[in-house]
Amino acid sequence: MSSDTYDAFLAHVQQLTYLGDAAGVLDWDQQVMMPDAGTPARAKQKSALSTLRHELLTDDDLAAWLDDLEAADLSGEQEAVVREIRRQHERAARVPEELVQQISEATSNALPVWEQAKAEDDFAAFEGALEELVELKREYADAIDPDRDPYEVLFEEYEPYLGIDTAEAVLERLGEELPPLIEAVGDSDTEMADPFQGTYPEADQEALVRETLDALGYDWDRGRLDTSSHPFTSGTQFDARITTRFQPETPLDALTSTIHEFGHATYALGLPDEAYGTPLGEDRDLTVHESQSRLWENHVGRSRPFWDFLAPAVEEHLGVDAPAGDLYQAANEVYDDNLVRVEADELTYHMHILVRFEIERDLIRGDLAVSEVPQVWNDKYEEYLGIRPDTDAEGCLQDIHWCHGMFGYFPTYTLGSVLAAQLDAALRSDMALDDRIRGGEFDPLREWLGDAVHQHGCRYTTPELVQEATGEAFTADYFLEYVSEKYGDLYDL
Repeated sequence: MSSDTYDAFLAHVQQLTYLGDAAGVLDWDQQVMMPDAGTPARAKQKSALSTLRHELLTDDDLAAWLDDLEAADLSGEQEAVVREIRRQHERAARVPEELVQQISEATSNALPVWEQAKAEDDFAAFEGALEELVELKREYADAIDPDRDPYEVLFEEYEPYLGIDTAEAVLERLGEELPPLIEAVGDSDTEMADPFQGTYPEADQEALVRETLDALGYDWDRGRLDTSSHPFTSGTQFDARITTRFQPETPLDALTSTIHEFGHATYALGLPDEAYGTPLGEDRDLTVHESQSRLWENHVGRSRPFWDFLAPAVEEHLGVDAPAGDLYQAANEVYDDNLVRVEADELTYHMHILVRFEIERDLIRGDLAVSEVPQVWNDKYEEYLGIRPDTDAEGCLQDIHWCHGMFGYFPTYTLGSVLAAQLDAALRSDMALDDRIRGGEFDPLREWLGDAVHQHGCRYTTPELVQEATGEAFTADYFLEYVSEKYGDLYDL
């Protein structure tokens, strides 16, 4: 094999990446800036890009280059690029182009349907779109591998290397070990402080979150902050954009969700510039991505030292003159009546994930009809959290993921939380993190994560990256130790 073969292969891969990133900008625009009536055209635009990308990914030249490179003498980084593209190529080659186009159009069309259905609390209005997406994603999984569990195939779109068995084992373990802690918290006589009373104008909340992003080190030259119906982050190492949402009575929600999205953006911005266009310049899938957002949101943003640091800004922008300890308690109160995942505390959050995981798994496996989702959702919330939604808007319509066709995504939230705790433990063995946070010194934390995680892109598989960053295999032990100690102290357990 000549070096020309790898160079031609790499140029092809870069075109693949650029098309995908262009589609990402169109998706960001649809959720943030696009006029309401723009959906028909946007669906066609995104479908065209998806089709072009699929054609490049299944191209005969790419298949030939991959075969030639299989026996070539490559560097470790080159081998990683070939590994990642081969995995994508082999999956994509099994999927008909027409199906790719149908899925792209269906997801674009479903977004405004979901937004209206949620606003009007009308699941029936979304039911048809959801049925279409479930069927299309079943077809997609069947095309890739008709002999395997379709949900497992879809899960690998978001976490290809840990395995569904690992996800199920972690969710099962947390489902067994967290409820006793949640129950003990609920039985505790300790009352958390509630310094946030009344309403807080959006402009004041935005001023607070922008100052917080400044302090954390968000690169405004490569990013921006906007609002959307569901907070998300989109972009690359050159352009990583954050969205959040503001609610008058709950300013903590905007703050914590913005810090969460900052974690995602920081990961994207920390990827190596020179590797853009290749897997070496891309994130290592969603378990690792969620570990970055959950580490910043929970291990930094919900820590006591952080509130020692942020208390003056809270007073300046929101007029809340409260001790840091009270702010810390408010940021970590465990609510036994919270129906909304993105507003959930660290403990009950994973019960929210468990509900979604079980429902979407049964939908894809054909064990649950779409029409049954509201009833099953409400029953599971009553079983796992002891509460029952009064409306579908605060129940099964609250998340955006299914209208994007993202079945298999939800387990990565819990896997990411577990990895965040493991990374936090490794990080604390290298520096006095609490002192850094209290002093507003966030550069060392970003640099540590850059060295341990971000710089590698997709150089390693997920298990390899976890081993490289922490010196240990992936484990839920650190997460369970962390929440037991933290909430034991908070609630005098």
